[in-house]
Amino acid sequence: MIFEPFSAFNASEYMVKFTTSVWERREAYALRRDVFCKEQGIFKDDDRDGIDEYAIPIVALSMMGVAADRVVGTVRIHEEEPGLWWGSRLAVHSDFRAIGALGTTLIKLAVSSANAFGCHTFLANVQSQNGLLFRRLHWEVLDEFEVYGKPHLRMKADLSYYPPCRTPETGFVALPKRAA
Repeated sequence: MIFEPFSAFNASEYMVKFTTSVWERREAYALRRDVFCKEQGIFKDDDRDGIDEYAIPIVALSMMGVAADRVVGTVRIHEEEPGLWWGSRLAVHSDFRAIGALGTTLIKLAVSSANAFGCHTFLANVQSQNGLLFRRLHWEVLDEFEVYGKPHLRMKADLSYYPPCRTPETGFVALPKRAA
């Protein structure tokens, strides 16, 4: 028998939405732990904090047809005071970072859903190496500082580029770019 090498499975689309199940939340926390504790060494054993008690987690799911296969990205949002929202803990699995649509779509749903909830200001503390991505998505730098030993930018989203999303439980579809 002849065995031909075959390529690894790559999803043709990714669903970005609010978490709606226990497994999605569990896998989002596991992904954050992998990125912020193991890979980046920012936190020792776990990156969870008090904000997780009331934050809204958002996930990017790899889809196999109509079924979700795994969590490949996550971010959380929370309202600090009426109309002031924050995004934090944006993470994309290392095997999926080349799919630029994942981080972008997580950011879009985070801001658009907060906008639908009455947000007048949306902020994030962004690792400096990700600043260009956020600037391309209509965010402005408000401040530069260091946190957890890493350079960060405090950034603010231009809400006029983020129409309110009133269905965040179903969210958006992120499609990977196809080679020409």
